[in-house]
Amino acid sequence: MSNIKLAAGIDFPAIEVKRLGGGELVLGKPEGSFLWQMVVVYRGKHCPLCTKYLRVLSVLLPRYHAEGIDVVAVSADTEEKASLHMETIQPGFTIGYGLSIPQMQQLGLYISKPRSPEETDRPFAEPGVFVINESGRLQIVDISNAPFARPDLQTLLVGIEFIRNPDNHYPIRGRY
Repeated sequence: MSNIKLAAGIDFPAIEVKRLGGGELVLGKPEGSFLWQMVVVYRGKHCPLCTKYLRVLSVLLPRYHAEGIDVVAVSADTEEKASLHMETIQPGFTIGYGLSIPQMQQLGLYISKPRSPEETDRPFAEPGVFVINESGRLQIVDISNAPFARPDLQTLLVGIEFIRNPDNHYPIRGRY
């Protein structure tokens, strides 16, 4: 069991996972013209609350993009499971898969074992949201040990809009 906790304001660890559709995805490195990135860790295909959460994220994606945020989601699912899951969601954001236990531990995530083979076939990460700023530093971190305790995506977006407004001079919080 790991008790690591990523501190707000640290350099976010560059973690490489497989990208659904081919290639690699480096968590914490925004792509395209985006300066910030939001990494959403979800439990996997077996989680109906994750499906709902990712669907809401898909709806809000244009607003996240308008705010300069590259959005990616990642789980420990296999390529096959991730692909089947995303067929039902049709996200506009990048999906990573195959998050390993050491990578979950590096991110300070809670890790659960399946309750049964019907749930899933491997340990998986509980939810986490990481917002990485243009300096590669962890601006916002939220981890949970349960699928029903995660940040509301609309509220999070409003907070990011406030933080990114240069008139607000909002620092990284929680660094005492």
